[in-house]
Amino acid sequence: MYDEDDYLMLSGLQHFAYCRRQWALIHIEQQWAENERTVDGNLFHSTAHNSEKLEKRGDLIIARGLRIKSASLGVSGICDVVEFHKTPEGITLSSHEGLWQPYPIEYKKGEPKENNADELQLCGQAMCLEEMLLCSIPCGSLFYGENRRRMQVQFTDELRTQVKNMLSEMHELWKKGYTPKVKAQKGCNACSLKEICVPKLFKEQSVDKYINNKLIGE
Repeated sequence: MYDEDDYLMLSGLQHFAYCRRQWALIHIEQQWAENERTVDGNLFHSTAHNSEKLEKRGDLIIARGLRIKSASLGVSGICDVVEFHKTPEGITLSSHEGLWQPYPIEYKKGEPKENNADELQLCGQAMCLEEMLLCSIPCGSLFYGENRRRMQVQFTDELRTQVKNMLSEMHELWKKGYTPKVKAQKGCNACSLKEICVPKLFKEQSVDKYINNKLIGE
């Protein structure tokens, strides 16, 4: 179990899955830079976080901007949307009759990614909800703004293990205050931290060589 002072941001799981160095620059070194993609993404998420109140529609309850945490994983964050579907296999909710099954939904502006970063983040949300509500959540959905459709995600044992392993690695790096070295990849050009990270520089030569060449040149 982690103390609350040691909790990491659950949203960082997606950054970490995309690029460990990006995660460290943002969450350890506290560096950030906006680009068109990040600005559009923040605006898109603001529509999902426009209220923390519950909305009831018959046998469906919708919670937006729901705050979550997990002592066993050592994370905290916010769910874009959590639907609660009325079902005999569900859990009790305060001030609401019947039993309800939680179903987390994460909003993404673009389209499905080649990696499983979004699925890992959503699974992490479900694992937090399970711990808080003492229930089992088998699946959830990712809603992509590009095609305006939901993509259902099954929270398999394999996906849950990957979430646990990644969060454990994140905590280790956080404790050490260590930022991983550059590993240039296809997604570097789209990263808002490209000018801070400078992946091209590290790919072409070492830092020592770069500094020595600068000193000799001067």
